[in-house]
Amino acid sequence: MKQTNYYLFDWMDFDESLSKDESLWKAYTSTEVQAVDGDIHITVPYQKQVLQEDMLADTAVPQRNYTLVLRAYGDSIVRMFTSMVDDEMKDTGSYMLELDKTLAHKPLSVELADNVYTIKDNDGRTRARIDLTPYNIEWWSDLQPGPQPTIHLTVYPDGNLAKGVELSDDHFSPPRYDALPIGFCLTEGKPDRATVSFKCEADECFVGTGERFRKMDLSGQTFYLKNQDGQGVNNRRAYKNIPFYMSSRMYGVFYHTSDYCRLSLADHSSRSVQFRNDRATIDTFIIGGETPERILFHYRQLTGFPPMLPIWSFGIWMSRMTYFSADEVDEICDRLRADHYPCDVIHLDTGWFRTDWLCEWKFNPERFPNPEGFLKRLSDNGYKVSLWQLPYVANGAEQIEEAKANKYISTPTGGWDTASGTSGASNFSTLDYAGTIDFTSEKATEWYKGLLKNLLDMGVKCIKTDFGENIHMDATYESMTPEQLNNIYSLLYQKAAYEITKDVTGDGIVWARAAWAGCQRYPLHWGGDSESSWAGLAGSLKGGLHFGLSGFAFWSHDVPGFHSEPDFMNSVIDPKVYMRWTQFGVFSSHMRYHGSHKREPWYYPTIAEDVKKWWRLRYRLLPYIIEESRIATESGWPVLQALLMHHPEDKTVWHIDDEYYFGRKFLVCPVMNGNDRRDIYLPEGEWVNFFTGEHFEGGKWYRNVEVSLNEMPVFCRPGTEIKVYDEEVDSTDDIDWQKVKTLVIK
Repeated sequence: MKQTNYYLFDWMDFDESLSKDESLWKAYTSTEVQAVDGDIHITVPYQKQVLQEDMLADTAVPQRNYTLVLRAYGDSIVRMFTSMVDDEMKDTGSYMLELDKTLAHKPLSVELADNVYTIKDNDGRTRARIDLTPYNIEWWSDLQPGPQPTIHLTVYPDGNLAKGVELSDDHFSPPRYDALPIGFCLTEGKPDRATVSFKCEADECFVGTGERFRKMDLSGQTFYLKNQDGQGVNNRRAYKNIPFYMSSRMYGVFYHTSDYCRLSLADHSSRSVQFRNDRATIDTFIIGGETPERILFHYRQLTGFPPMLPIWSFGIWMSRMTYFSADEVDEICDRLRADHYPCDVIHLDTGWFRTDWLCEWKFNPERFPNPEGFLKRLSDNGYKVSLWQLPYVANGAEQIEEAKANKYISTPTGGWDTASGTSGASNFSTLDYAGTIDFTSEKATEWYKGLLKNLLDMGVKCIKTDFGENIHMDATYESMTPEQLNNIYSLLYQKAAYEITKDVTGDGIVWARAAWAGCQRYPLHWGGDSESSWAGLAGSLKGGLHFGLSGFAFWSHDVPGFHSEPDFMNSVIDPKVYMRWTQFGVFSSHMRYHGSHKREPWYYPTIAEDVKKWWRLRYRLLPYIIEESRIATESGWPVLQALLMHHPEDKTVWHIDDEYYFGRKFLVCPVMNGNDRRDIYLPEGEWVNFFTGEHFEGGKWYRNVEVSLNEMPVFCRPGTEIKVYDEEVDSTDDIDWQKVKTLVIK
């Protein structure tokens, strides 16, 4: 996207030089509105524009008519659908949608009075209005042309007339548009890009859009919703883009597409939220609700609720890239037990194959000569085993010829004889990953499940579904174009791994990096390759908060960051970063140590005993964590909750991204700098320091608070009840759930 002074052209990637056969079309006033089988069908004419430096109606070209459909779901959702390429609006057959059985269609009717179409549901609540009232204009000058007709549509998703979501016809002067209510481009005679815009208020804030490593309020920013390797957590790239945002005006919008698309949150124009789809179809769900939790609940009613994860997954995971043999893993696991560091999961990353990174879904027979015995010994010692793999098959892999012959992997566009390049390869390998497993093919999906089943039958409990945010693009797939598949690939990939894991082990779980809308149904996800630094810690938390505000209940991160700096693989980590990240991990949905260098606590002797105390606290809090996790699977709550979810009326919290609620009862303020100080904001009411019992008045900031390295600011309300387990254990296998107690905060 280039940048000129005419941002609408930039937004649409429109060539204002008109060097190719391309035109821009604008929605005009609707000409017909009628009820059809409980939906509302709106005939919208579009007018071609004359484009030089300004926009003018090209009246020499006939208008094109397209139908805009409104459909209501339950009491809080209105769908707005239109397509210039003959796509159909469906409730089934979408990978993203998983409509809750309680979410029924609400039949809509329409009536016209005083130039206004009022659209109501069968309970008599107004769900939309179309205003045909002419502009009130008093002519004194003809230096500018008059405004073009436009569609004036306002949606009231939950019937609240005080917070309508209105299409935006946003222009500086009649010929100078910044945003179109609805519009599309026609290129070489075919529609290929479409846009829709909604009005926004001057002080409106926005959150969500996926695992966004940005400030809490996303207003004034534009995001290209294309999954890609994030390459850290401190940039605009994202592994997990979700076409959903939530507004401080208490509504949310879900753009139902897997196409590459753009979302401007009051950036190109401060008066408009703009969405652009690279395909000429607009399918938008506008979601209402009285609170952020209710909006997210309704979003999950559309795209699916997260299932509960196995109890052992909430314990501590130990991992690093460099576990290269059964003997090495046994030594680490034995020491964890001998030193009484509680731990439930041991994860083997890229070194369990015959060649590092050469994923063949088989143990290296020299490094792991008896994998069944190895897995049984770990299981007997209270460990569950997780294994790394990825969805690409490399040249040189045992399965490559089988995968090519049966089209289990993508086929290069020019055929295998011309194949070259490594567009699906890992960042850390020179291996030629020949193709991406084609999860649009049922045969390929079952083949992949078979590869995992062999491992799960041995005793493996979890598969790390790494990568999946990028696929081979210069290739063909069975039933989708690469452009349509890239974003949603993570969902198909994780669905396959989750289903076979649940079928074989009884526990549904993956450890996933990429995501798109609907992936919350296949938990859990972690934050990718964060830098082991204060910046990496702060960026991770921002990403986790926005991810929770995008419909995901469970999220984790690499403790204490994945890669070192300045040397990616080899720099020693600052013990203070290790300690502060450990504290953050304790108060996260899941807690996994992982990275490119040593992660076991005994390599940090100055803090090792304090680290053990925090690990023991994690296990003490497991009854509370599990209770809050179960609630998260049935509601709109994530486990990691932005402050705005509890205090949406407090304008301050829409700008706080370094504090959060852990579950509904803990207010957590991690220290994310080497100064052992931080500012703390406490919302209205009385608060108690969880560790010291000290009471604090809320509704104000506490500035430059000193926090020693073995402490962390955590607060509760007086009278809060927290379920705890006070006995020390080595793993969740040792917990006697009959001995859970209730701690009352005084």
